[in-house]
Amino acid sequence: MSPGFRSLCLLSFAMVVGVMGTALISPLYGLYQEAWHLQTVQVSLIYVIYMGGALCALLLFGRLPDVLGFKTTMAWALAAIWLGTLVSLLAWNAVSLSVGRFIVGAASSMVTTSASLGFLQVAPPEKRHRMAMLSSILIAFGFGVGPLMGGILGQWAPAPLVTAYLPTLVLAVLGIVGLRQVREHVHEGGTPQRRAVWADIVPRLTWPAAADSGVFVLTCALPFVAFGVFGLYASMLPLFLDQMIPWHGPVVSGTAVALILFASSGLQLLARHMPVRWAGFAGMAALAASNALLLLNLLAASTVLFFSGVLLTALGHALCMLTGMTMINRIATPHNRSGLLSTYLVVGYLGSMAPMLGIGWIADRWGMNVALACFCSAVVVMGGVAGWRFQAHPRTRT
Repeated sequence: MSPGFRSLCLLSFAMVVGVMGTALISPLYGLYQEAWHLQTVQVSLIYVIYMGGALCALLLFGRLPDVLGFKTTMAWALAAIWLGTLVSLLAWNAVSLSVGRFIVGAASSMVTTSASLGFLQVAPPEKRHRMAMLSSILIAFGFGVGPLMGGILGQWAPAPLVTAYLPTLVLAVLGIVGLRQVREHVHEGGTPQRRAVWADIVPRLTWPAAADSGVFVLTCALPFVAFGVFGLYASMLPLFLDQMIPWHGPVVSGTAVALILFASSGLQLLARHMPVRWAGFAGMAALAASNALLLLNLLAASTVLFFSGVLLTALGHALCMLTGMTMINRIATPHNRSGLLSTYLVVGYLGSMAPMLGIGWIADRWGMNVALACFCSAVVVMGGVAGWRFQAHPRTRT
């Protein structure tokens, strides 16, 4: 095995381990609710706090990989994931679990940003153009492995709220050790490493030129809706799954979440040559259709309708993510690319946080069916309008 390929494999392993631990808890929320007698809003708050950690890290520490180097940043991030996972394993109530999830969320954001930079620096110059796609696929794969593993251990392992976290604790240590053996290629024009200063952690968001403001708003609507729909499955699915299909348990919800992410990864590869305006429209339409099926399944309780909605969610998630990144590259200049990407991701995180709080609040007062009806109706309307406006915008036709 060549040193370059070995470094790429070690970096890929560390990245998958880092993101795997973040989504592992998704199928366990129902077990926590049953064990600790949590209200629905408390479950949604735990998820929102996790996303808040990712958002804070993106705003405050998103530039540190350029300053400290990707290996140093990623090693510290994996150590933080280990700590947050240990806190989650030892948690005894919603507050202590939220602390662990906040740490994991912040660390996962740093793993993805530092690893994305690392792929560019580890790969030889002639292969750097493939690294963005590899990074996107590995992120989706790692996030998919997490809920699948959590669902299996949550369903059949003894003491699942403890056992489910053990693989992450072991693998994170191996990931840190492996990073020490990663070797970088020297690329011209790279940012020299230096000590971090306070200016490096001052939150900064970027907005494009006035001519691109409208299309940028429509582009940011893509992750806002996609992250929100995925957040529903990642946090609330165990709480309403029994109303949808006759099967139940962590392994069912974990498999459904993993299926969305695995399918999204593969569909992005298949759709990479699709015209951007139609990819964005189809992505929004698929998310709207998936939520319409979810709404219908409140009455039908059909397994076929449920998994059809899951597959449509995967399709919508894939097309929205692919279109969003394409449009950011189209709008951005060399001077504001990272800033626009940060703004784009912040909007996506907010789309995952605010609706989940609303669902939890409504569910505790009027029931989960009312909460799902409100959410699904909003996605149908917003997805339809934003998708139609996106494909009609002149900038998406260029």
